[in-house]
Amino acid sequence: MLDRIRDRARVDPSGPALIDDTTSMTWSEVLTVLDALGEHLLEIAPDSDERIAVIGENSAPTLLTHVAAIARGVGTVAVSRQLTPDEMSEQFLDSGTVAVVTGPAGLTSSRGAAAAAHLRELIVHSCDGGVDTVAWSEAVVPRQNTAASTPPTERPARPPLVYTSGTTGRARGTQVRWLPNTGRSAAEFADGVAARSGYPDGVHLVVGPLQHNGPLTAVRHLLSGHPVVVMGRFDAETTLKSIHRHRVTSTLMVPTHFQRLLGLDADTRSTYDVSSLEYVAHTGSACPADVKRSMIDWFGPVLVESYGGSEIGTVCKIDSPDWLTHPGSVGRAVPPFEAVVVDADGNELDRGQTGVLGFRTPPERSVVYHADPEKTAAAYILPGVATLGDVGYVDENGFVFITDRIADMVVSGGVNLYPAESERVLSSHPAVAEVAVIGVPDADFGEALLALVVPEPNTGLDTAELAGFAKASMASYKCPKRYVIVDELTRNAMGKLDKKALRAPYWATDRTIAG
Repeated sequence: MLDRIRDRARVDPSGPALIDDTTSMTWSEVLTVLDALGEHLLEIAPDSDERIAVIGENSAPTLLTHVAAIARGVGTVAVSRQLTPDEMSEQFLDSGTVAVVTGPAGLTSSRGAAAAAHLRELIVHSCDGGVDTVAWSEAVVPRQNTAASTPPTERPARPPLVYTSGTTGRARGTQVRWLPNTGRSAAEFADGVAARSGYPDGVHLVVGPLQHNGPLTAVRHLLSGHPVVVMGRFDAETTLKSIHRHRVTSTLMVPTHFQRLLGLDADTRSTYDVSSLEYVAHTGSACPADVKRSMIDWFGPVLVESYGGSEIGTVCKIDSPDWLTHPGSVGRAVPPFEAVVVDADGNELDRGQTGVLGFRTPPERSVVYHADPEKTAAAYILPGVATLGDVGYVDENGFVFITDRIADMVVSGGVNLYPAESERVLSSHPAVAEVAVIGVPDADFGEALLALVVPEPNTGLDTAELAGFAKASMASYKCPKRYVIVDELTRNAMGKLDKKALRAPYWATDRTIAG
């Protein structure tokens, strides 16, 4: 279950394995922690249906908890540190969470959510959690004979769960798609994940939040026996320093990271050697063509773009040489997926024709949302054909292009935001008659949330007060950046909000998404 890490600990016990802003752990130290922590997690969650929530703070304990849990067949839930206690407890209850691991950034919300959800244990790392908590140092005390212990062979695989919202405005979980759904055991799943890091050998650098599927692929790299460096928060020059110092071979970024790196002055950029990079994955949102060309010119042809989602995995991929000859494409479909374009009547379209973009998925790669059969069914536009809510076409050579979006979703800084969630909160304010939240251009994040608000008559609605109301009710990243008072909201013939028409005045072309 930890065979590759055991191998590294045997042949290179003092070699660097896991580094964050405050800690540097050797392979021997990592193995000792994983064995002890895995036993502790099994004690807390002995039932295979129970899960451990891991607050997505960018630190070594976050990765170690996910790895230890996978090796023991204990399910984890990747939770945003920015959630309010109510939002967090909702995810705990929905997922079957029985304990939570957090650091200082998520401690306040975790404490409130743990009490509301009646969790068995609150494990705290990187700070003093106070009364009624378990210190990380206690959770990783070595047990006797743990090196020889293994999870029961009948214990089912429990991939990490991540949460996403949608048009209902309610968060729903989906298992990360690191391996197909084949009903494998926990041991088989752990071995399978370890066998396919997805990155070249060497040091992998984490720069994104460890609550999202992309950055969490670092779990696979560590399980495969390769070093990982975790940055506490993204800083452009610090990123270059880390690449230079640790001879980083791989990382995963979103276009906002690229733009901030390119924003450094030429002298600063030339100070650091980035020639060790072999693979720079990028995902999350469309990358402006000029930004991508500049990054390829600087880093070399090592950029590899992936298109997909947590609920389905990577469905398209394109490397730098192919992108330079097919600019704007997200690549060809990755086997076993097949790109399918469908018209409004559900008919499959020919190459070059634009329609709703879907992917034919074999049963073992089916899209499933935790405890939500309706959302699961809505993901399919034809039997066996799932969509991520985009419009596009496939050219004669099989390259996929995204032209627009049908899903009511905004991609901001690589994060999927669902206006319905913001609208649900804002509409509960007594001075709000109607509200529509849309995506508008943002120079740094690609898109940002804008709230168009129709106030109740004679209420004197104050947008600053409304913004404060929103921040008190939901995670800050879900809150609109701007609020605009309007007399009415545009609707279609069926009386529904016409989001495309509402977005149109803010965009320079007919395309109303970034990229």
